Amino acid sequence: MSGQGSAEQVGVLKLTLHGQLVGYLAGFQGGRNILTFADSFKGDAARFTFSLVTHPAFSRAEQLLSVPWVTHQRLHPVLSNLLPEGSLRELIAQGLKVHPENEFQIFSYLAQDLPGALIATPMEPEDVPDVVLTANGRLGQAVKVITNQQAHKFSLAGVQMKFSMKERDGRYNLAQDNGELGDWIIKTPSTQHVDVPLNEFTAMTLAAMAGVDIPEIKLVERDRLDNLPPIKLPDENFAFAIKRFDRNNNTRIHMEDFAQVLVKYPHEKYNSANYEQIGRILFQFSGDGLADAQQFARRLLVNILLANGDAHLKNWSLLYQDKITPRLSPAYDIVTTRVYARDEREYALSLGKTKEWYKVDLSHFEVWAKKADIPWRAIKPHLADVMDRARAQWPRALNDLPMNDNHKNQLRQHWQALRADFQI
Repeated sequence: MSGQGSAEQVGVLKLTLHGQLVGYLAGFQGGRNILTFADSFKGDAARFTFSLVTHPAFSRAEQLLSVPWVTHQRLHPVLSNLLPEGSLRELIAQGLKVHPENEFQIFSYLAQDLPGALIATPMEPEDVPDVVLTANGRLGQAVKVITNQQAHKFSLAGVQMKFSMKERDGRYNLAQDNGELGDWIIKTPSTQHVDVPLNEFTAMTLAAMAGVDIPEIKLVERDRLDNLPPIKLPDENFAFAIKRFDRNNNTRIHMEDFAQVLVKYPHEKYNSANYEQIGRILFQFSGDGLADAQQFARRLLVNILLANGDAHLKNWSLLYQDKITPRLSPAYDIVTTRVYARDEREYALSLGKTKEWYKVDLSHFEVWAKKADIPWRAIKPHLADVMDRARAQWPRALNDLPMNDNHKNQLRQHWQALRADFQI
């Protein structure tokens, strides 16, 4: 493409999923980002699922795939949501010497170890198809994508410091550039809130006792974590470790969170949807819609019982274990948030026309089921089972779990303040 001095420079990444070409992501010098889907992907009725909105069963899939996805600075939400938020993004952007909103550069840098199974590979300029270079309405000049080589590459959505690490002989090493994939997510102690790892381990353990499907979890001594970047940490001994369900040894399993599914940006995760929409999608599109809707309802109730106000769109995900069919992923990020926000009285999204912990009862779940087109008779027994398990097991179990005593007392007070249907 030499001799085009006036042409806008463009870096291009080839996107693949399980070895199948999905398309090309072009980052133009002026800040425009364009995702162009490959004809081979669009025309394959048996294509792997890149996002639920591209699944052949989704009514608008062909229409959405037929045109390039064009955005400015930020990537399209399906890609933008793969990137970290907050302090973690700032740490990476600082190392790359780019603005935190320059998502193409950050995505390019993290593109070999994104959540799920998508891989993005920088293309040689001569290999870029002409259709990609003309997608901007004028001819672009392809250039090689260059990313500064930081010591560590990882991409985990969320606002706290968490790292993808490889476990060997009881030690956890930050995933390096040797092609190895991290198999554990390690969440370091918070500089803002006390004993978050102990809180999350306790809440996740209680959730599992109430029938919530969770991955393997551990508390890990900080001196067993190797090669962490130089970040400020409080004087707390334990990090929280959760097994990655999008990895199986060195194999990637594709997944997407519900901000991606509903095509919302991360900043919209609290105010752009409700639990009825998530339930309806699960029931309609999941490989086992009834089982996943029942598990979803179970988790909704457990989040209320555990005073978790942070079950927003990004904390629910679909997992594509067979590369095509969505299923509800195991639960993650269940934390008793109320102990860190003393006036907190609401869960993250609306359920049955309310968000208030201390007003919700079984009737709100019945409204939720009706609006989500899920049979209430198939949901009610699962909610009853949650309450039976929680009332029988949680009070005694909480005594022996590692949550700090102040947080335990606040959780017990929360149980007493709930409506009669849900009191423990």
